[in-house]
Amino acid sequence: MRCLLIILCLSSFTSAEERLPWPDRGGPDTNGIVPEQDAQGFPVEWSEEKHITWKIPLEGEGHSTPVIGHGRIWFTAATKDGKQQFVYCIEEESGKILHHELLYENAEPEILGNKVNTYASPSCVLEADAVYVHFGSYGTAKLNPATAEKIWERKDIKCRHFRGPGSSPIIFQNLLILTFDGIDQQFLMALNKQTGETVWRTERSTDYGDLDENGEPKQEGDLRKAYGTPGLVEVNGRTQVVSVGSRAAFGYDALTGEELWTITHDDYNAAARPSFFENHVIINTGAGGANMLSVKLDETTRGNVDTTHITWNRERGNSRLSTPVLYKGSVYMIADNGVATCLDAKTGEELWTGRVGGTFVASAIIANDLLYYCNEEGETTLVSTERDAFKVVHKNVLAEGMRASPAAANGALYLRTFGHLYKIQSK
Repeated sequence: MRCLLIILCLSSFTSAEERLPWPDRGGPDTNGIVPEQDAQGFPVEWSEEKHITWKIPLEGEGHSTPVIGHGRIWFTAATKDGKQQFVYCIEEESGKILHHELLYENAEPEILGNKVNTYASPSCVLEADAVYVHFGSYGTAKLNPATAEKIWERKDIKCRHFRGPGSSPIIFQNLLILTFDGIDQQFLMALNKQTGETVWRTERSTDYGDLDENGEPKQEGDLRKAYGTPGLVEVNGRTQVVSVGSRAAFGYDALTGEELWTITHDDYNAAARPSFFENHVIINTGAGGANMLSVKLDETTRGNVDTTHITWNRERGNSRLSTPVLYKGSVYMIADNGVATCLDAKTGEELWTGRVGGTFVASAIIANDLLYYCNEEGETTLVSTERDAFKVVHKNVLAEGMRASPAAANGALYLRTFGHLYKIQSK
């Protein structure tokens, strides 16, 4: 009887609205670009006193980006100590809290050991009949979008995150693809969306080069950590999962998990999502002296391609945690210290650079040819996407900063600060 009720509830719910304006942390096309219909009337000026449609306080903390569909906004949160993890569901129109459900309790969560991450950093992903929530090794679940009830869950997928989980799930056909780059294990796996059962699991083949004189990983394996969310791209008629980990990036067959190609690098803590331009993938390699490089993808991209398929490689001045946005042949990125840069996607040539100011974790979005850069100090700086010069169009300030990336739907901007969720509209 319960299964029948869930089916009837989902049938009624999903028929009300088919379009999901922001179903993934990177939007409907996973690239940070706001679709034209959602960008109409998009705000360019706001403050605590201006163009705030609603503002609601949030309990706990988390950097997961809101996802939006069916007139509802979904994101996760957790207590600061990680002993409780929640999902929020907010009514898009009014800001009313529809669900604030405790999903997981953890008696002894691993200490984060850093001031940036939280126990609720991976973002949800939304479909017409499901909300998928992911807390790394603490639990993954498929929820009913009408009731927030669990349809299935997995709590048996384990790794030591050490500094907290950060990779968000992605969807391909009937698969929910997860990334686990811990200090003890590093792998990708795909679950059947309907049942939660494992379809494939692929271990990283990386040589981390981090063993000490006793043959043990240095720093408990901390140099093996990564936080990246993969991208999907079709190459020669087959879809690949492109995933950046510590010391290497990979292309995997999306249906089977087979490793197709790899490229090695010197960095760790990779967090930025890859982007795609023509028949290339543009990769950010991670922490510290992160590289930005373009790798050619075709039928010859097989095995190690370190010396054969790199089109360009920018070695300095790259973003680290914030995902670059590729738009109209340009790559736009923001470094941790607030320096914005525009590159030609085809050649890697620097077209302009300029100081936005502040410190950055959140990724930018683009609406109406404007970049929205949100920093940890509460400022959102709007920068023109023109290729000929760096141009600040407007700067808006809220009372709190943010590490969650912005979201957009139906002409409204949604900003999750450290303690609140804002709906911002020009109307």
